[in-house]
Amino acid sequence: MIILTIRTDKPEAEIGLFEDGDQLVYETWQAHRQLAETIHQKLEELLAQQHRVWADVSGLVCFEGPGSFTGLRIGLTVANTLAYGLDIPIVASRGEDWVKVGLKRLEDGENDHQVMPFYGSEVHITPQKK
Repeated sequence: MIILTIRTDKPEAEIGLFEDGDQLVYETWQAHRQLAETIHQKLEELLAQQHRVWADVSGLVCFEGPGSFTGLRIGLTVANTLAYGLDIPIVASRGEDWVKVGLKRLEDGENDHQVMPFYGSEVHITPQKK
C-alpha cells in the first residue's frame, strides 16, 4: 500500500511516500508563495524518483492544520482532488505525529472522503462598514 503525505501549513512544504508504514522518500522545500506553482511538479518528481505512477498511490494523509490559511487551502485542495480523481481514501490529522496517526487511520480502513482545513480558532469576520 503506497501512501502519499502532504503538509502545506508553513513556508516549507512537505510531501512523502510511505509503503506499509515505512518511509520511502520525504521531501521538504521552500514553497512559500510559490506553493501553487511547485506542488504538482514536486509530486510528479517524488513519484518518478521511486519509479511509481499515480495508479500506485492507494491513500493520502494530509496535515489539516493549524497553519497558513492559503497554504492549507492549496495543499488540501490538491489532496482532495487527487483522492477524488484516483478514487482513493484520504484522511487528515494534526499534531507532531500527524503522519503516524494518519497512516494508522488508513490502515484501520478510515476515510474522511474530503478533508477540511483546521485553522486553530473560530472564524473572525469583521462587520461591513456602512
